[in-house]
Amino acid sequence: MTGVSRDGSRQDMPQLGRNLTYGMLDSLGRAIVTGSYTDRTFPTEAELAKQHGVSRSVTREAVKMLTAKGLLSARPRQGTTIQPPGSWNLFDADVLRWLLERQFSIDLLRHFNELRVAIEPEAAALAAQHGDDKDFASITAGLERMVVAERGEDDPLEADIAFHVAILRASKNPFYTQFRDVVETALRTSIRFTNRIKGRTASVADHAAVCDAILARDGDSARTAMRHLIGEVLQLIETADEAKS
Repeated sequence: MTGVSRDGSRQDMPQLGRNLTYGMLDSLGRAIVTGSYTDRTFPTEAELAKQHGVSRSVTREAVKMLTAKGLLSARPRQGTTIQPPGSWNLFDADVLRWLLERQFSIDLLRHFNELRVAIEPEAAALAAQHGDDKDFASITAGLERMVVAERGEDDPLEADIAFHVAILRASKNPFYTQFRDVVETALRTSIRFTNRIKGRTASVADHAAVCDAILARDGDSARTAMRHLIGEVLQLIETADEAKS
């Protein structure tokens, strides 16, 4: 499927990219989460297909995916309706990405880091207990990238994300490992925000403390060091919130 109609009518339609289904999903998901449909009825499949210049099958599949993410509800004789935010799957990386593209929210940032402090310290402790040489090499590589980034020779955001994701994988806990997509997506906003407040990139020393404890297989120290690291982020968020009010 090329994504271009035979009469060329898609020229004025939204550009959905190579994968039409995912492009449709992304376009509709972002519109729902950012409030584009707040004061109007969600279109029918036929209307969506016409608006975006795609087939009904593409539209139907995108709607099914949005329903699985909790954004839509499709019922016989009731049509397709948008679900309230409380029904959205916040652990879905797409949903989280769309949320972060809305007007910036310190509350959302706080909620995310409260979740991190509940999970990542324990993941660090498990990494110290169950991680293997390959895992330790990945964690060390992430830290080394952060050091290099301090000299302007790497992307500090990507280096920081690589470090945290390596620890989640090293935990050997499949639930924590699957949390990596959420961490990666949300950290892109969280790190930019906290670095802007501090006027510098993340503390390499704080991350090194986590790394050293994991490599020493000291689970308690790894847990404490990670809790301290994320606790500082939460403190920065609280300071920003107080300044705003």
